[in-house]
Amino acid sequence: KAKPTGSTTVPQVSSALSQIEEDTVIPIRGYSRLMVKSMTTSLQVPHMVYADEINVNALTVVRDSLRPLAKEMGLNKLTYLPFFIKASSLAITKYPVLNSTIDVEEMTLTYHQSHNVGVAVDTERGLTVPVVKRCQDKSVLEIAEELGRLYALAFEGNLSEADISDCTFTLSNIGAIGGTYMSPVVLPPQVAVGAMGKIQRLPRFVSDTSDEVESVRIMPISWGGDHRAVDGATMARFSNLWKAYVENPSSMMFAMR
Repeated sequence: KAKPTGSTTVPQVSSALSQIEEDTVIPIRGYSRLMVKSMTTSLQVPHMVYADEINVNALTVVRDSLRPLAKEMGLNKLTYLPFFIKASSLAITKYPVLNSTIDVEEMTLTYHQSHNVGVAVDTERGLTVPVVKRCQDKSVLEIAEELGRLYALAFEGNLSEADISDCTFTLSNIGAIGGTYMSPVVLPPQVAVGAMGKIQRLPRFVSDTSDEVESVRIMPISWGGDHRAVDGATMARFSNLWKAYVENPSSMMFAMR
């Protein structure tokens, strides 16, 4: 039997799957049942997708400098996600339609005061979306604290109804698993969703007029929007502002109240 060559890693197959010897019918329950219902509803949404790439060099420096403070607050891990959530909230302040919900029967859009950001979490029980409430009133570290609480409950299967309700905007950190760009699916009645790809170290020209190349940590971002509520120009401007906050995280301080 030939042995594989190179550095390719062969993924391990689940032992449960390898033991299936005949067709098996499995009831769809819990988080998976909710996913079936929400994704079926999302088929009615005319989606549009906008994508860009983000330089996270400066954000990496800021995050690393805040890790000691985060540990003093009891946070064992400070990821990029709290910064992405805060940047989303700040950009929503300028483009509030991204934080709205649509009612097609009544032909209305509801602009929400609270920036309630749902975060897709992959658990053994399936995908769930706990919600960080009122992000406009929280600091980056406060958002990180709340994420830690929600993650712990999600993996234990103990999220309450309040923890998963009233979402007005969603982010998916799919890059933590892998992949770059994707077509994120809007969860009605929300009108926007974002998906961050994995961060990679890549060469980039220093400027459009220079042949000098530098090493940059690049993260792809993909936005999905309900085209009935969000036009391409608005999505692009929102993304540009979000990108500006992420690439220059210190600028977020000037936008915070």
